[in-house]
Amino acid sequence: MLSDVMEDYLKAIYVLQSEQGPPVSTSAIAEYLDKTSPSVTDMLGKLEDRGLVEREPYRGAELTAEGEAVALEIVRHHRLLEAFLAERLDYDWSEVHEEADALEHHISEAFERRVAEALGDPAVDPHGDPIPSADLEPVDEGSGARLADREEGDRVVVARVSDRDEDELEYLAEAGITPGTEIEVVDVAPFGMVTVATPTGEQSLPAEIARSIRVEDAG
Repeated sequence: MLSDVMEDYLKAIYVLQSEQGPPVSTSAIAEYLDKTSPSVTDMLGKLEDRGLVEREPYRGAELTAEGEAVALEIVRHHRLLEAFLAERLDYDWSEVHEEADALEHHISEAFERRVAEALGDPAVDPHGDPIPSADLEPVDEGSGARLADREEGDRVVVARVSDRDEDELEYLAEAGITPGTEIEVVDVAPFGMVTVATPTGEQSLPAEIARSIRVEDAG
């Protein structure tokens, strides 16, 4: 049986692989989980011994098929819980990530099925992230360009927003920038500030926040 910490590592590697491709460096995992590099190296060794990751010297680690299946199950738990908390318990979308982190390791498969059924088997969580299906088939995590990479005049629809920073989510909610919102890129400043027109007015977003937003072309 895997520990909660081991599952956290597998989920982190999964997310980082989705964002930047494998292998994932030790330093990237350490930054994502707020761990020291020696701690990450030690844990990767344990995961490798269990056949959950493969390591490449001086390059990093990549999930094996077995490791990916475990990660997908944890991701499914996490995103279903976020949807349940937001839709049925009236949590704000900025609050659900931390709660789901605490619960994702401890729900049964029966509970997972009931949550999915109660919600109508949702395809995405409140932040627009795809929820893996019950058969744990890989999902497309890389869809949509980053808002920071779009050009002036582009009309786009917000597809996904990173759920890792509660303050950023509160900021975006107040700005009216949530999944499904159509916006237009008004200005991209040389220093990275991105100004967009939303249904409620113009909003200027720091580059870091603009990078956390995935968008698709407006139809």
